Amino acid sequence: MPASYAYLGPEGTFTEVALRTLPEAATRELIPYVSVQSALDAVRAGEAEAAFVPIENSVEGGITTTLDELVAGEPLMIYREVLLSITFALLVRPGTKLTDIKTVSAHPAAQPQVRNWLRANLPDALWESAASNADAARLVQEGRYDAAFAGEFAAARYGLEALETGIHDAENAQTRFVLVGRPARPAAPTGADKTSVVLWQRDDHPGALRDLLGEFASRGINLMLLQSRPTGAGIGNYCFCIDAEGHIADRRMAEALTGLRRICLQVRYLGSYPRADIAPGEAGPTPPGTSDEEFMAAADWVARCQDGRF
Repeated sequence: MPASYAYLGPEGTFTEVALRTLPEAATRELIPYVSVQSALDAVRAGEAEAAFVPIENSVEGGITTTLDELVAGEPLMIYREVLLSITFALLVRPGTKLTDIKTVSAHPAAQPQVRNWLRANLPDALWESAASNADAARLVQEGRYDAAFAGEFAAARYGLEALETGIHDAENAQTRFVLVGRPARPAAPTGADKTSVVLWQRDDHPGALRDLLGEFASRGINLMLLQSRPTGAGIGNYCFCIDAEGHIADRRMAEALTGLRRICLQVRYLGSYPRADIAPGEAGPTPPGTSDEEFMAAADWVARCQDGRF
């Protein structure tokens, strides 16, 4: 039996389309799961080698369901990311006209991406959330809802037709997906990498977030995502999900994580992995004073001072 990848299903989701762009997907059994949580739990339980799930879109930011699952529970690690351009089709049962549509469904993350179109074309339609866009298409097929926002490619799978295509409120909208597995040694740096962590403050005080971000800023590390998530310990208690440019093998990133581990109540490392937006080696130069060579030269100078060789 081949190794398996779990993914947010059912068949016909944008997640499945993005997953199939990975070369290794051709050698794995791809198993759809009903939710992000169940896909990640399959990895934690050893039922799947990895899970492929959405984590961010360019319209609404982080996918909170995925972030919260990575924040809590048995630790998992991100190994790869994929960017997929997103446009929606309005899928209906054959013969349905726009004036027949009273209910529409899709994944909650889809609503902000079609809100203006919906207001202009179906202002009285009732929105119903589904576990995924493909699941919304399945529910339309079963007659539960009149229409679904999903990928046009899902129409044939569920016996539907695309009444409208190319639906999107924001030009060049993209969703980022990640391949998540059990913790292991990160892949070697490529020169165009990203590191993801979750940070918990030791206590709440003026400048607490500045102190956390300063560990990155002082080492010339750019942040690509910063999103707060409630810890469940009461109003005002948050942790911070962060994506930062660089790899844990880089001296500046390793020092930043060391500093964060020292001042934070808890740090959860979610992995260092190749960026999907640029090719390996295409990242720009690091700010002056932050290259590995400069960090090593500074450490050597301190060692010489300690030995009286300055």
